Amino acid sequence: MKHITLQKDQGGAALVVGLVLLVVITVLAVSGMNTATTELAMARNDQNYENAFQAAETGLEQALAQGRFNTSNNVNFVLNINANDSVNATIQFEDSTLVPDRAFSLGVGSGISAYHFIATATAESKRAGVAGGITDRDASAMHTQAFYIVGPEQPIL
Repeated sequence: MKHITLQKDQGGAALVVGLVLLVVITVLAVSGMNTATTELAMARNDQNYENAFQAAETGLEQALAQGRFNTSNNVNFVLNINANDSVNATIQFEDSTLVPDRAFSLGVGSGISAYHFIATATAESKRAGVAGGITDRDASAMHTQAFYIVGPEQPIL
């Protein structure tokens, strides 16, 4: 019995196709890792900004809760929320206006004034870098709130 063997010359085509598929899979894997790394950095930065946002809100709340409103000087507060977050808050007097009399007319004579203030809180949320330096995760936020207090009219000196 005779054995017939058919040999086809593939010329290394399987090797070339395999290497091309490995290159494509490697490029997809590297691209996926870069995307994941970028998304993690964005999430960290967003979380740090939210920390700064909440610290500024806390600074405004604390400044208003103190009840120290001065019509001649700005009132400043410094608040350290934690090791990374700090707030500087300022309450500034803007102006005073007369409150209309009992009939809500535009006349003067009630002896009551509205004292207008602006409270500003600037918060910084810092993450310790190398030797405590600036990092790409540092964030800041500023919040401003206007308000007024009704009280007796002060005589003009």
